[in-house]
Order: sequence, then structure tokens, then C-alpha cells
Amino acid sequence: MTANEKKALQINACRVRMGVIESTHAAKAGHPGGSLSSAEVFTYLYFKELNVDPRDPQKWDRDRFVLSKGHCAPGLYAALALRGFFPWEDLKTLRHIGSYLQGHPDMKRIPGVDMSTGSLGQGVSAACGMALAAKKQGNPCRVYTLLGDGEIQEGQVWEAMMFAHHYKLDNLCVVIDNNGLQIDGPVDQVMSPYPIADKLKAFGLECVEIDGHDFDALEAAFAQARAVKGTPFAIVMKTTKGKGVGYMENQVGWHGKAPNDEQAEAALKELGAELARLEAM
Repeated sequence: MTANEKKALQINACRVRMGVIESTHAAKAGHPGGSLSSAEVFTYLYFKELNVDPRDPQKWDRDRFVLSKGHCAPGLYAALALRGFFPWEDLKTLRHIGSYLQGHPDMKRIPGVDMSTGSLGQGVSAACGMALAAKKQGNPCRVYTLLGDGEIQEGQVWEAMMFAHHYKLDNLCVVIDNNGLQIDGPVDQVMSPYPIADKLKAFGLECVEIDGHDFDALEAAFAQARAVKGTPFAIVMKTTKGKGVGYMENQVGWHGKAPNDEQAEAALKELGAELARLEAM
């Protein structure tokens, strides 16, 4: 990608982070930590990788994205709003009574959402079904799904991996956000999923490990995923939970807690300064 393309992605990732803070603060609830750690991949998917059209969210051959770690909906919603699927100001209705933007994605009400998710481990199975259906229907779309590293403690995840390999779902790309923290603490202390890449390879997936905050690495990994034939592809992203907001970074307490007025102000000030720096580059 060009320097200008990378700059645009970095700016949009910063704006996604600001959307996460604005929405969770307005909701007084939500999951900022894992939403912030995934800001770059949300941005890369919706502004570079996915074949989607906000003017026609249900087009037949669109690429599908399943947020298997559904509690990180604030990050997804910010990316969708920034891409033009719905108004940015609606982010502040997150989790409010009557809002279509609830705590987990709802495919029946939210433009651009392809699968309702929330119960961890189930989204990746739905993504496998979408990928197999696309092959049988002759649909050229690709299917992408994002999981958390705590989520892959679920046995259903590995049933899905076995399914994906068995049916040679080379139109499926599995992304794992390895930020090292889950609601109960460090993943390696709760129930270690390591070595993640080796396990994925043992289940028959091609796999790369990257820095999930590096757009060049994301570009190379997704290009490799598209090039692989006959087997599904996995990307394990090493990330920082709470990335971009200093007091949230690597702090497990920000898994599922919203910032108060003072905290939100501080976070938006920090992100605003980063946005100004990027725009001035």
C-alpha cells in the first residue's frame, strides 16, 4: 500500500477508537478493551479488504464478516458507521432501550451485520456454514470471522476448525485477536490456549502470526489468505488490549467496563491528539 493509503487507515483506526469510547461512555456499559485491540483489523477489513457496499448491504456476492467475539460490537459499530452503513451519531445510542445498536450484533436490525453473535464460540461455526453455503451456491464471496483468544477456550471453536479443514473452506479466513487478557485475567492463567498457531496448523489450517496493529502486516496476511487454495487460513494477531488509551492498555479491568465522564474525556483527549498528529503527517 502507499504511504497515503496507510495514513488514511491509521486515521480511520483512530476514529474507530474514538467511536468505541464515545459509545461505551454514552451507554455506561460495554466492552472497550477488546474493541480497541481490534481497531486496526476492523479498519482494514471495512476500508481495504471486504467487498461490501453500504448502499446495498445485502448484495448477493458481498463478503461476509462474523464478529465471533460479539461483545466487541462497539468496535464493529464504529467501523460500520465510519464506512457509511449508518449515521455516526447513532453510536451514542449503544445499549439504550429502543436502539438498534445493542450490546451484541443483531443481523436483523443493523445494516452491514451478517450474523447475530454473543455466545462465544458460535460465530466461527456460523462463518463456516456461510463459507460452505457460498461454495455450494457458486457465490464468489469470502467469509471472515474474528475471535478472541479467551474465546478459543471453547470446544465448539475447534469443532469448527475441523469442519473448515474437512470441507476445504479456502474462502474462509479466521482471525484471532491475541491480546492476552480475558474477563477473568490473563488467558495463560485462566486456561492457556497456547501455542495457538501450532494448534490451528494441527487442525489443518494455514496460519500466520502478525502484529495486529501493523497495517503492512495485515495487508500481507490477508493477501496470503486469498492466495491459499484448498484449505482455510488463519491469522493470529498479537495485540494490546485497550490499545490507544494509555490507562486502558493491558488492564484486564477494561474488558467489560465503560469509562466515566472524566475517563472518557481523558481518552478522547489522548485519541484526539493522536488523530491530529496523524492528520499532520
